[in-house]
Amino acid sequence: MSNLLWEPSAENIKNANMTRFMEFVNQRHGKNFKDYEELHNWSIENIPEFWGDMWAFGEIVHSKDFETVVEDLGKMPGSKWFPGARMNFAENLLRYRDDRPAIIFKGEARVDRTITYSQLFDQVARLAKALRDMGIKEGDRVAGFMPNMPESIIAMLAATSIGAIWSSCSPDFGIKGVLDRFGQIEPRVLFTADGYLYKDKEFDSLERISQIISELPSVEKIVIVPYTRQDPDISQLPNAIMLDDFTSHEQGLDMEFEQLPFDHPVYIMYSSGTTGVPKCIVHGAGGTLIQHLKELILHTNLTREDRIFYYTTCGWMMWNWLVSSLAVGATILLYDGNPFYPDAYSLFDFAKEKEMTVFGTSAKYISSIEGAGVKLGEGDIPTVRAILSTGSPLSIESFEYIYRDVKKDIVLSSIAGGTDIVSCFALGNPILPVYAGELQCSGLGMAVAAFDDDGVPIIEKQGELVCTRPFPSMPIYFWNDPEDRKYREAYFETYPNIWHHGDYIVVTSRGGVIMYGRSDATLNPGGVRIGTAEIYRVVENIPEIEDSLVVGQDWENDVRVILFLKMKEGNEMTEELVNMVKKTIRSSTTPRHVPAKVIQIADIPYTINGKKVELAVRKAIHGQEVKNKDALGNPDAVDLYRDLKELQD
Repeated sequence: MSNLLWEPSAENIKNANMTRFMEFVNQRHGKNFKDYEELHNWSIENIPEFWGDMWAFGEIVHSKDFETVVEDLGKMPGSKWFPGARMNFAENLLRYRDDRPAIIFKGEARVDRTITYSQLFDQVARLAKALRDMGIKEGDRVAGFMPNMPESIIAMLAATSIGAIWSSCSPDFGIKGVLDRFGQIEPRVLFTADGYLYKDKEFDSLERISQIISELPSVEKIVIVPYTRQDPDISQLPNAIMLDDFTSHEQGLDMEFEQLPFDHPVYIMYSSGTTGVPKCIVHGAGGTLIQHLKELILHTNLTREDRIFYYTTCGWMMWNWLVSSLAVGATILLYDGNPFYPDAYSLFDFAKEKEMTVFGTSAKYISSIEGAGVKLGEGDIPTVRAILSTGSPLSIESFEYIYRDVKKDIVLSSIAGGTDIVSCFALGNPILPVYAGELQCSGLGMAVAAFDDDGVPIIEKQGELVCTRPFPSMPIYFWNDPEDRKYREAYFETYPNIWHHGDYIVVTSRGGVIMYGRSDATLNPGGVRIGTAEIYRVVENIPEIEDSLVVGQDWENDVRVILFLKMKEGNEMTEELVNMVKKTIRSSTTPRHVPAKVIQIADIPYTINGKKVELAVRKAIHGQEVKNKDALGNPDAVDLYRDLKELQD
């Protein structure tokens, strides 16, 4: 059993939004739920009642009420949510218009500014008018090639207030990576900054934009946001205009929010694109909003008093998730740049300075700060009450590190879902304890299970992550997939009428979830399935090792486990170290986990969003083509794995 690391106090439980919601449900339905397990069981057995309650509790702004919560509940995909309702996504995120801070932005060391809710409304209203004046209408695509800065949010809100569909990439994407995405959806307007900063170094975006735009004939206007320079030269870009020149200068504008169906598209997001051209995943406004409100208000315990941060780019779904905090009236903290500039304490200094209450990051960041020796004292992040982690499984050691060296009285919530659902299957909970290595619970309304090979739910055993009942943040469709063939292939081929996510998990007897990595990267030596996270957990705790990657190599009609090690500076991989690694893996897991080969490598490939790309490496070692390397943060790293002599015997 995992170690208990934290428990909520009686006062925490009493004052939590989750408790308030439980009382709300009890009152509306004559129930007497006293704990989360009872509430969750009811929420997945009574899907229409639960989501109807969430609509009311989240106070979703709408002009016309729904006729019923869900039609065709038995169809997955195919359920229709809140038919008859008319609403607008941006209107919900702009419901507050006072002088409280809406966005606080820091760009490494150079930029620091605050935008209030009233200023945000005004800036969105003026930009929306400019978009309307150029003829942008419902269903048009508006794209952002932007750093994580306020203008990205303003542009998204202006576009979605009209009913246009927003899609964004971070500016560190390569040209091909951008064209693989935006080329499919044909945006009419492209927002970009002139450049961005990373480790205090300026990177120019306009040169890349000039190459991108030559192959994006759909773009009628390029709107340039000055960021690294006050007055960038845009004369070489066709149809380019500075943001201030484009935006309406009328004062006191009201906003016209297009009233649209619940399932009107709001975002186009993309699969990772490391094994083929990215799939364009279209998310509905209502489903995204109601799911985010549930996760932010109930599972993250967010209120107007909070200041919430996630270290993310505009190309990762955590940006979309973070931005929905505006609908709660909280303050969003944005940071753009390197999280280790000028040093490994940078984000914690930001947290203290801006009185952050919710600190969101990745498992990779947590293991990196531990490796850098970061230790905080009692008063270093006094206001932070929750740390969220996602992107990859958070190891037991990382859980223990946070409570030992970062902060003791904190909810550490490992959360897991994905771009596919723009939300989470399993996540945090302010009224539940934290156990090392475990996500606290499955989300309300999410019928999460682990299936064995026969499609039977199992407890305390590793299986495939599935969701057995529909939920409103499922994609409404894939772009250019008129018969939903790609959509069904992606999630419903393995178990008909059941969402198959592609992660390998354990559902614990207390309702927690343990993640073991992508099931398509699961190792299968001798027919025994092994999650790669089990090996990473052991290996990356060894002081000499900076990073690692595990793949299966097809060998003699079986699969053998190959472990690649990136050593810390000043360390070499010796035979003694290899023997120690194998012995540690064997004693911590099983003999099946012990790698057949341990190979030193100079670099480990990651996606731009910080996820290891095991599948790309598996292709490389088998001599197969790795497509769309532009989706990688370090694309040259994949070539290190080709034609390795160590894998020939």
